[in-house]
Amino acid sequence: MPELIIDDIPAHVPEGTNVLEAARSIGITIPHFCWHPALGKAGACRACAVKMLEGPIKGIQMSCMLPAQDGMVVSTTDGEAVAMRRAVIEWLMINHPHDCPVCDEGGECQLQDYTIAGGHSIRRYNGLKRTHVNQYLGEQIEHEMNRCIQCYRCVHFYQEYAGGTDFGVMGRAGSVYFGRQQDGQLESPFSGNLADICPTGVFTDKTARFRARYWDYDMAPSICPGCSLGCNTVPMARYRELLKVTARRNDEVNGWFICDRGRFSNTAVNAPERPRQAQVDDEAVSMDIALDSLIERLTGFLELHGPEGLAIVGSPRMSQEAAIMAARLREVTGAGTLCYFGDVLHAERTLEAVSLLNTDNSTSQEDVRQADLIAIMECDLLTEAPMMALAVRQAWRNGARIFIVGSECRLDSGQQNLYEVGAAVSLAAVPFTEARRPLVICGIRHKGLEAIRDTAQLGVKTSFIMDGPNAFGCAMLALEQGAISFSEALAGGRVKGIISLEADLPPELSPEIRVLAAADWLSTHLTEKAEVVLPVTSWVEMDGTYVNNEGRTQHFKQVMKPGVPIKGLTPELHPPRIHRHDPPGGDILPTEKIISELLERLGAANE
Repeated sequence: MPELIIDDIPAHVPEGTNVLEAARSIGITIPHFCWHPALGKAGACRACAVKMLEGPIKGIQMSCMLPAQDGMVVSTTDGEAVAMRRAVIEWLMINHPHDCPVCDEGGECQLQDYTIAGGHSIRRYNGLKRTHVNQYLGEQIEHEMNRCIQCYRCVHFYQEYAGGTDFGVMGRAGSVYFGRQQDGQLESPFSGNLADICPTGVFTDKTARFRARYWDYDMAPSICPGCSLGCNTVPMARYRELLKVTARRNDEVNGWFICDRGRFSNTAVNAPERPRQAQVDDEAVSMDIALDSLIERLTGFLELHGPEGLAIVGSPRMSQEAAIMAARLREVTGAGTLCYFGDVLHAERTLEAVSLLNTDNSTSQEDVRQADLIAIMECDLLTEAPMMALAVRQAWRNGARIFIVGSECRLDSGQQNLYEVGAAVSLAAVPFTEARRPLVICGIRHKGLEAIRDTAQLGVKTSFIMDGPNAFGCAMLALEQGAISFSEALAGGRVKGIISLEADLPPELSPEIRVLAAADWLSTHLTEKAEVVLPVTSWVEMDGTYVNNEGRTQHFKQVMKPGVPIKGLTPELHPPRIHRHDPPGGDILPTEKIISELLERLGAANE
């Protein structure tokens, strides 16, 4: 490990670490724009100048381009280095518009931070600024090319890291332009990351444009519920409205980025038609009245049909806490059926996959990025788990061989841009023995249990792509509690009524089956049919836990308080001019707390 001294502080860093990273490792920040931990060096901005005092290299050097070596003595505070960085900042600001007050990046802008930190405050340039015409890049990303400082981060991410082909750099010298050949929607499913990696305000989230400043947001660490991978995010809200979602770094899971599906997922949370008021027989009531009514109806139902006629139905959408409480509700009521999955094939494939995974063969996204051979079977990654497709691309960029096994799921044009693949008729045709870090990525939607078992018997690391953010957790509970799928329960002919807990069931439910209650934050056919509707909090309105497809337990925190967004308050919904604790639509609880309330009432009823 190279040993060097930076500002009189010794630093020991791994081989291949650059001086900028070495400084960061001991708490010294060197201004930079083009370098990014996930994208590597570019040497474009020239803002990371340091002075090499001793060692194999001397003089002013760019710290992001210089590998750390034994014997180096580095100064970030030397007068020449400070003057160089100050001059670079001034050059960058010559053409930069003075629009911080109206720029959406204000408050979270690296250029703003380093300009202030470098002491640049007086403009000496009196000439005309260079200007550009902006492009339409779709409904999600706003383009403001005049703010560009030519750091090249956007191109390095979009083309090299994410494999996009419809965006790039054009021009030369002072007229460099970053955009598309013509206006149009960005085609990459990871284009939203441009807003995160741009160090100025060239690319911003259009869906939250002019809605809040960085310091106005309510935010907390969270987990994306878009698929089973469990990517780490930071949702941002204001006035009870989810405005945008940004990526949160987790080197073992999603790294620095997230997919557009997870990023632009605020529509359902803010939807006007979302259940926000408890109802009994289509009449709005308080939550307490709704729970009391459910207890009364449940007691009558159990007397009429017996516990065997009742099914408690959940889904992989629910948090692990809610899934555990669903099992507790089944235990207290004596319900004959507990379901976490709607379809029998979906249930048995997920349970089989979970039973075959262990600490030795379970695979994280980082394992995929480091693999040297990957076999993909029975899954369409861009549809089912986009960030896994991005992880496969990083492995391919590092030299890994990629194989598509069988003919069930072929590559579409989007995946063909991400990595080159070879074809294999079966897993036996994949040369696993020629690789040091081979792995298999297998879906559970298609052929069935044989492919899943064959995958586990190979003795290589395995990743199963599941349905739902907590499919793994629900499967573990199903194995422990003896839960069955809802379709199996229906086939038995015993189910006469259900309590739905964020359940996803087919709409063709028999009219003879009573939906005693539906607890959900989405408007579904079950909430329309339910006798008692119990609105619950979404994942950004509560604390909870998901278990992702590799068995990794991850906690997410409450981002905002529940309630109708202020933007959605119509005159009839506007609260009266009196002090109150809860906003309109704020009388809702997480699913597990609703079940806890039911259990308390059932306990009181049984005394």
